[in-house]
Formats: sequence, C-alpha cells, structure tokens
Amino acid sequence: MEKIQLTVDLSFSRIAHGLWRLNDWDMSPQQLLRFVEEALDMGVTTFDNADIYGNHTCEALFGEIFKLKPGLRQRMEVVTKCGIKINTDKFPDRKIGHYDTSYKHIIASADQSLKNMRLDHIDVLLIHRPDPLMDPAETALAFEDLHKSGKVRYFGVSNFSPMQFQMLQRHFKQKLVTNQVEFSPHCLEHLQNGNVEFFQKEGIVPMAWSPFAGGDLFDPKDSRGERLQVVLEEIAGETGAYGIDLVALAWILKHPAKFVPVMGTGKIERLKRAVDALEVELSTEQWFRILVASQGYPVP
Repeated sequence: MEKIQLTVDLSFSRIAHGLWRLNDWDMSPQQLLRFVEEALDMGVTTFDNADIYGNHTCEALFGEIFKLKPGLRQRMEVVTKCGIKINTDKFPDRKIGHYDTSYKHIIASADQSLKNMRLDHIDVLLIHRPDPLMDPAETALAFEDLHKSGKVRYFGVSNFSPMQFQMLQRHFKQKLVTNQVEFSPHCLEHLQNGNVEFFQKEGIVPMAWSPFAGGDLFDPKDSRGERLQVVLEEIAGETGAYGIDLVALAWILKHPAKFVPVMGTGKIERLKRAVDALEVELSTEQWFRILVASQGYPVP
C-alpha cells in the first residue's frame, strides 16, 4: 500500500484503522491480535486511538496485543489523543465534561497512554479538541518535554481551524504533523473554512474521521443524504466499484491534500473494502458530481 510521508522518518498508511469503538467489538486479545496482523498484512499500519475512547478502556484493550506479541510494535504507527476530560463514573468529582490542555494534564495523559498501551513511545500525540482556555506556550512546553524524554515522537491536533493550528504552531519548534478532522462527501466543512487550503499550503497531512458520516451515506436521514446516495450509486456503476463505500472513500482519497481516512471498524472485511477503494479512480467530473450532490447547488 502507498505510504504518505509526514516527516523524513514518519509515514502513515494511506488508510488508517480507528479504535474508538474497540470496546464494542467484543474481541478477545487473541482475536484482536489476529485482526491487527491481518490489517498489517494488507498494508494498514497506522492505528488511531484516544485516552477517552471506550470510557478510557480502548487504549488498554489495544495494549493487550503487545503483551502477546511485543514485536508487532515495530510494524505500525500509533496515534493517540488527549485533552478531553469526560464526565464519567470513573471521575465522580467532575460535574461536566470539559477540555484541559495544561502542561500537567498533557504529561499525565501521555504517561497513562503509554502505560495503557504497553508502549515505550507514541508516534503521534494529538490535542483532541480546540480548548478555549489553551495557553499555547504551556501546551507547546508539554510537547517539547515529551519529545525530549523520548515518550512522543511527533505531535498534531484534531478538529482545529487554521488559526487555532497556527496559534499552537507559533509556540512549538517542531512541525505539527497532522490535523484530524471530519471529512466525507456528507461533511464539507473543511472545504469551506479554509482548512484544506491551509493543509496544502503548509504541507500538513490531514486525517479524516467519520469518512462515511456515521453511516448516513448508507441510511440517509435527509434530502442531502438521498441525493448523495443516488449519485454514489450511479458512479459505482460507472467505475465498476462494488459499493458506494468504495466511491465515498475514492472521493476523499482523490483530493490532493492527501487525506488519510480513519476506518473505525471491527470487521476485517470492511477494512479490506477500504483498501480496495485505493483502486477506484474517479474522474474530475465524477468528483464534482458528488460535491454538487452534497452541497445541493452547482458550482458557479
């Protein structure tokens, strides 16, 4: 599989595997190990996690595979996130969920993630959501100390606007390597807010979460979804793709910003379909037909 170069010594697979629902897949450690090995064999080497996924359980579940087979770590890139404090029974003192990008919290979160996943380093640590109380200099200092200690190789963000990204980058010497944002034929926000142009201008490799719009592409809830489904099915027929999921991914993959779709599935067949989408080539006109169906009006 094609790899996307983020830095001279870090690359992502063109398709990433997302672990936010790992707690729901009801896999034993041995079953998860087999799943991950199959994913690696098909070229999916980038795995995306977060401290809060599965009510703070998914990192530890993922870490079980390294207990069974430590050498597997050398074949993959591990991404995780921090900065959200969820309102959960694990932390009864919290009255509401909120954000925390303080030095103390970032360091503690990274240490806990390493412990949970049985790792000696994280490849990329992301700030999960923009924090209105972020002190970028303090956040950058946490990044610098984690890097110096060897605990985290690179850093990035998730769901940030261009201005929020630049604010943090100004205080951090190392380049922030990615911004993980929602992007799909159903979610055009980052084509409209300047983020995509910013990615290309700065050479940032974006990750795309929810590439199927949480399933709305397959089970439309409104006229927009219905329009999209019709056009995706038409183009599937024209290209020979064996499903609209492949067409939707091909639409994301065609963009020159080089989005890395994050596939949050516990079924190896669905991950294989995502890999097959790399072989689906859309024409420029087909790409725009999907865009127009989503936005509901023709380009000027």
